[in-house]
Amino acid sequence: MLLLLSTVVFLFAFATARNTARKVSQPNVKFLGENNLFITNQTVSKLLIQNRQGVTNMLKETLDLNELEQSLNSNPMIKSAEVYVSVNGTLNADIEQKKPLARVSTNGSYYIDDEGLFMPLSSNYSARVPLVTGHVEKNNLKSIYKIAKKVSSDEFLKKSVIEIHQNSKGEIFLRLRRCDFVVKLGTIEFLDKKINNLKVFYKKNLKENTLNRYSKVNLQFDNQVVCTKI
Repeated sequence: MLLLLSTVVFLFAFATARNTARKVSQPNVKFLGENNLFITNQTVSKLLIQNRQGVTNMLKETLDLNELEQSLNSNPMIKSAEVYVSVNGTLNADIEQKKPLARVSTNGSYYIDDEGLFMPLSSNYSARVPLVTGHVEKNNLKSIYKIAKKVSSDEFLKKSVIEIHQNSKGEIFLRLRRCDFVVKLGTIEFLDKKINNLKVFYKKNLKENTLNRYSKVNLQFDNQVVCTKI
């Protein structure tokens, strides 16, 4: 029994020492979710730097995985990152990118992500999302975010809305694909009800082939759609 116990302790100590001395290999980057890459594999590898030294060929015990994760999570393209080292010494990084809902094109150009936060444009990929124009402040995206989130989650709006416009009074307007009229939502109050009214109006006039008769569709009044003819 003493011999068996001594053998187990020796093997455990040997394996631990060998694992500790194992050097980290080239990073293995895995992107979770959508395949559209706003940030490249090479960029993530460059972010995996600790104390201004590359993480490859470093001893596993010298790596600070929390610091590496913080470095990745500080990138405005990345929503979350998990960094870990496998038994064979491979450094792994599982990356979840931010998801853009709309693209602001005013004084500056940037995306609004699915949490209502700023997301820079990417030179690697351009998302097909509604354009946001008008009076938009980067630190006051609440109304635009709510509209953009509604557009993204609604099948009809996702296919139809190409532009979200906010004027100086904070009123919201929409432009639809293949339609000349402007949709006035006004405020974001009773948003679901306004969108339902828009769907009823659109479906009825599409069937009657009369969508091109209007220049403005006003949804800001309760229980009615007020249209201005061309």
